[in-house]
Amino acid sequence: MTSQSGAPLIRLDGVSCAYAGRAAIEGVDLEIRAGQFSGVVGPSGSGKTTLLRAFLGTVPTISGTVRRAPQLRVGYVPQVETVNWTFPVTVAECVLMARRSGRIAPWRSRKERDEVQDMLGRLGIGDLGDRHIRELSGGQQQRVFIARALLGRPQLLLMDEPTSGVDVRTRHEILHLLDELHDGGLAIVLTTHDLNGMAAHLPHLVCMNRRIIAEGAPRAVLTADVLEATYGARMEVLEHAGMPVVLDRYDAAANVVMIRSRGA
Repeated sequence: MTSQSGAPLIRLDGVSCAYAGRAAIEGVDLEIRAGQFSGVVGPSGSGKTTLLRAFLGTVPTISGTVRRAPQLRVGYVPQVETVNWTFPVTVAECVLMARRSGRIAPWRSRKERDEVQDMLGRLGIGDLGDRHIRELSGGQQQRVFIARALLGRPQLLLMDEPTSGVDVRTRHEILHLLDELHDGGLAIVLTTHDLNGMAAHLPHLVCMNRRIIAEGAPRAVLTADVLEATYGARMEVLEHAGMPVVLDRYDAAANVVMIRSRGA
């Protein structure tokens, strides 16, 4: 395996992981290649976060193999809900925690300060370096942790629910930022519950519920049969402007999940 353009970065072959003896993912076969931009969708408890941890190597496998390109650099952005936003640290200090210079000095070098400032500026938050992280909006918080992940110059960026808990405008801003990073050659894999937003922005989707149900282009993956196998409920899929649209209005009388567009 190499990290050349289009070559495999990470490959999972029959990977299963469990917590306290309970399976989280089972028999997963999945390959992530250089320059890939993928969204992983599925219900809560379907193993999306565990899949990212398997990529990172932070969860033990009970079967199967995980192969990574030699010296692969991976950046990780956790769910914002898992971050302690009261921790006494500024934006710049938070980003700098990702430094891998090997220095043990508690202060920042001029080179490191410049590198952090350049990264914050690149992500549109260059004026927030001295602000406490608790003072940020949801979109700004996401950008801080993206900056932190990018400071290590990763070849692959993993993001856990980056659009969770943000408004529509912020969701668009985050996804357009990821589009720009991908256009620059970065491979990105993110988990999400936002089917319609992903269908509009991402070229590749993975539907999973402990195992991989389907993967491919949104039009090929977002079908009634695949969604029923993924979410356990029958869904309809409409097409608008050449894209699939999944609706989430529940019709109790018919006992089916109907489709209402949230917009893309």
